[in-house]
Amino acid sequence: PVEEQQAEAEQAAAAETAAAGAPADEAPETEAAEAKPKEPSAAEAQPAAAEAKKAPPPEEDANRGSKAAPRRKKGTDKGPDDPIDKKKSHPRNKGKAQAPKRQAKNIHVNDDFVLEGDDFDAMGARGRRGGRKAKSRLSSQHAFEKPTEFIAREITISDANTVADLSQKMSVKSAEIVKLLFNMGVMATINQILDRDTSTLLIEEMGHKPKYVSEDAIEEQLADSLSAEIGAEEIVRAPVVTVMGHVDHGKTSLLDYIRKASVASGEAGGITQHIGAYHVNTEHGMVSFLDTPGHAAFTAMRSRGAKATDVIVLVVAADDGVKPQTDEAVQHAKAAGVPLVVAINKIDKEGVDTDRVKNELSALEVIPEDWGGDTQFIEVSAITGQGVDSLLEAILLQAELLELKAYTDVPGQGIVIESRLDKGRGSVASVLVQNGTLRTGEIVLAGNEYGRVRALVDENGKNVNSAGPAIPVEILGLNGVPEAGDEFVAVADEKKARDVAEFRKTRLKDSQQAKQQSAMIEGMFAGIGKDQKSILNVILKADVRGSLEAIIGSLQKLGTEEVEVNVVASGVGGISETDAHLAATSKAMVIGFNVRADKTARDIIENEGLQLRYYNVIYDVIDDAKAIMGGMLAPEIREEIVGIAEVRDVFNSPKFGQIAGSMVIEGTVYRSKPIRVLRDNVVIYEGELESLRRFKDDANEVRNGMECGIGVRNYNDVKVGDKIEVYETTEVARSL
Repeated sequence: PVEEQQAEAEQAAAAETAAAGAPADEAPETEAAEAKPKEPSAAEAQPAAAEAKKAPPPEEDANRGSKAAPRRKKGTDKGPDDPIDKKKSHPRNKGKAQAPKRQAKNIHVNDDFVLEGDDFDAMGARGRRGGRKAKSRLSSQHAFEKPTEFIAREITISDANTVADLSQKMSVKSAEIVKLLFNMGVMATINQILDRDTSTLLIEEMGHKPKYVSEDAIEEQLADSLSAEIGAEEIVRAPVVTVMGHVDHGKTSLLDYIRKASVASGEAGGITQHIGAYHVNTEHGMVSFLDTPGHAAFTAMRSRGAKATDVIVLVVAADDGVKPQTDEAVQHAKAAGVPLVVAINKIDKEGVDTDRVKNELSALEVIPEDWGGDTQFIEVSAITGQGVDSLLEAILLQAELLELKAYTDVPGQGIVIESRLDKGRGSVASVLVQNGTLRTGEIVLAGNEYGRVRALVDENGKNVNSAGPAIPVEILGLNGVPEAGDEFVAVADEKKARDVAEFRKTRLKDSQQAKQQSAMIEGMFAGIGKDQKSILNVILKADVRGSLEAIIGSLQKLGTEEVEVNVVASGVGGISETDAHLAATSKAMVIGFNVRADKTARDIIENEGLQLRYYNVIYDVIDDAKAIMGGMLAPEIREEIVGIAEVRDVFNSPKFGQIAGSMVIEGTVYRSKPIRVLRDNVVIYEGELESLRRFKDDANEVRNGMECGIGVRNYNDVKVGDKIEVYETTEVARSL
């Protein structure tokens, strides 16, 4: 019927619409309405009917349930009848979500090179197919160019530079620098510290330009901050007087009389071993005194005293005259440019000649005023007090000529006279304030150490709140023991003090390390082909820094080409367990100067069989060290001629070979001792005797004036007139 054909045509139209991208049930009603009045011809109806038979009827779709309208996959807008994505439908990609297709964009590389979207996609496809070749072609088209020329840089250096630092600054490998240094004759490692000259030569060899930058920038900042603090209140300060002279010439006794305190009587061996600082109020005004030791070992201490003083009082004993340390004190005064006042002591003794002292000092260009010079000579007696007032007047007169002034309203500055480690109080530094006012609670920077002043103690042991110019005091509160001779200054900022102290310690450490490495290499090359030097290892602990450095300096002066002293460790304070372990490791002798070892340290030293010695007089240390080092020296071989025989005849024996018939003309000829054969007083052979006979009997010795037959072992060229010299060798212990 026609109606059935019309229905089949509608179904065919719906199927075509679905194939075009729209579902059959969503076809527009207008299209169906337009399709109804149009009746197809019989020719058009037949293919439509055939298409309708292929497609399932709507009733069958409804009966299939969920299969009729399958659920769309998440993330897609395609239905069941949408075109099939072959990549998505592949079994390997089953269940994988596909990313949305990337849109083509233009890629701007630079003004001369732009990748358009299609080109980029094409290259991406080629890259996927071509692998690394495509990527390399793309990477070769970037805008950067590889540098081909050497770039010279300006390299900053200081006094100490490590190989690693220079490597980083020059952008080269450390191995290249080490290799170049080796070619330059310098053995180095990556952590090697190079001095300024070596660093400069290395940088220039690498083609760069060195620029020296001082490491003292932080020091300069500190100096600038201190110089900016100019005080407003300037006063006339007391003179600082250093007393110098030879051992036992009465320096401390003279000060003792001035201070009215029995300081001199308690010193070991009659010598000053600590630098004493006192300020005394006299009828003529206040004077600060520095009492320096007179022993030869304290050269450095006397030198410091000369630098910190305004006037030097040279004490010379009237009965002893000028001695080596007297001459040295004069040289210190001249080097420091400090005026001299000569005190001729011990004039209370009978028969003293002061003109002798003046003559001897005049030879050192120290001429008295009454002889036309400019040096005041005062005759004094430390026992009776004669001339002491005149000496004080002369000191203050010299101070007036110097016009000594200082500020009081600025932070305290000065010099460390002495330092030590006290068991109950910690680090104690004896200082002399030279300018400003030092107060308790202030931050003090002293050399490589810093700290807050916990207490100020005067020379009488009393606590004071402040100390002005020319006042010596003890400082408590530093974090370490400063070196004697270091300058100190009070600063407002603790952080600045800590930074400067750490910088100084680092610089000192680097400098010492560089010196040690240099000395090690030089010593290694210098020792090639030579006998090994004997070394006396010493660990030295003392009560104060000045005594410590004096002993070290004296011990180091004892060294010779064959034996020397090696101070393994030194410090201020008692002998600890750490010192004992170090002594055991280095097989060192432990010396305590006015300090003692604790029980643990003593036990370790005793168990290791090491020497532990205590001293309180410095020249006892030096004498014992000399004796020990003398025992380490190779003994001296001494040779003594004991007999001489003159050859009178020579004959051959079938049993003994050549026999020299001789006459003993001097001493005794011994068969067992070595001999020399002399011809015309020239040694032509050294060896031993083969035989010694008296007539037909063997003899052990033949005395002067007797004849004998001598056979020389391994020598058959003895002639008439030769002399056979018999000698013996003995070993004699040597001393320094």
